[in-house]
Amino acid sequence: MQLREMLGVEWPILQAPMAGVQLGALAAAVSQAGGLGALPCALITPAVMAKELELIRSRTAKPFNVNFFCHEPPRVDAAREAAWRAALDPYYRELGIDPGSIAAGPGRAPFSAEAADALQPFRPAVVSFHFGLPAPELLARVKGWGSKVIASATTVDEARWLEARGVDAVIAQGAEAGGHRGMFLSTDLTTQVGTFALVPQVVRAVKVPVIAAGGIADAKGVAAALALGASAVQVGTAFLLCEEATTPSIHRAALKSDAARHTALTNVFTGRPARGIVNRIVREVGPISAHAPEFPLATAAIAPLRAKAEARGSGDFSPLWSGENSSGCREIPAANLVRSLASSG
Repeated sequence: MQLREMLGVEWPILQAPMAGVQLGALAAAVSQAGGLGALPCALITPAVMAKELELIRSRTAKPFNVNFFCHEPPRVDAAREAAWRAALDPYYRELGIDPGSIAAGPGRAPFSAEAADALQPFRPAVVSFHFGLPAPELLARVKGWGSKVIASATTVDEARWLEARGVDAVIAQGAEAGGHRGMFLSTDLTTQVGTFALVPQVVRAVKVPVIAAGGIADAKGVAAALALGASAVQVGTAFLLCEEATTPSIHRAALKSDAARHTALTNVFTGRPARGIVNRIVREVGPISAHAPEFPLATAAIAPLRAKAEARGSGDFSPLWSGENSSGCREIPAANLVRSLASSG
């Protein structure tokens, strides 16, 4: 079965789920335009998820994807947390923040039975996962509804692992991609390769359809990925300036500036490598810090710095997620971007 037929979409264009910069409006617009929109659920409660799914259903009858993280709950390490806060102490003092007032918190929740309970009535066409797959019983529930399951792989080994556990398609996430790396079998960043090196290797290694992700910003990039054997592409960064995205103004300004040409993989915002525009905190504390607590515990100590700086109009402490190729970012309706990506250009 062809991937487009499997997913029920007109175009081989998937919108990457981007937690923190979009909700249901973007997903609905992409799906209605013939692509596969996605609702990211890592930062929202099951109740909010249900509300956003109702919004999507009110705007389109076409298929959409619901995305979850499925990381292992972190181990709290008091010594590492103390070292992390010590590394950030100069910034607390600069911005007048009392470190003692900062509460610890996980920041991002993995897929759970509670989330599955809230999702089941909607039986979405596609459910996707980042950082591997959930427990077998949760995965079986999702597949039991008839939902197709797709998940991110950053190496050939991860793609084979996912296929062996029954995914319907693999997202080959190249190193160019913005946001969190989907890596889950290794923490070694030297294993991470570019999209157009990764895609043909994954295509040869697995029998399920492969979706190319990372650095794809226009129709020529789409065509190149398909020529290398991908059945579809997943695009994220190019949607960040679309009217339906909730990307904050500071993030939007950074994407439109020369700063967007310089991105890095950094763990300073969450404790896990993710690609974003290099800003002050990335330059001065990272990009990779040995002190950053395990994902997602690093977030709590950064959050008050981000809030204080953003109130002053600064993105010095904000996670400005972006892939290496921001050239496709335009302030247009998402439907226009879908059509542009799908054109023969």
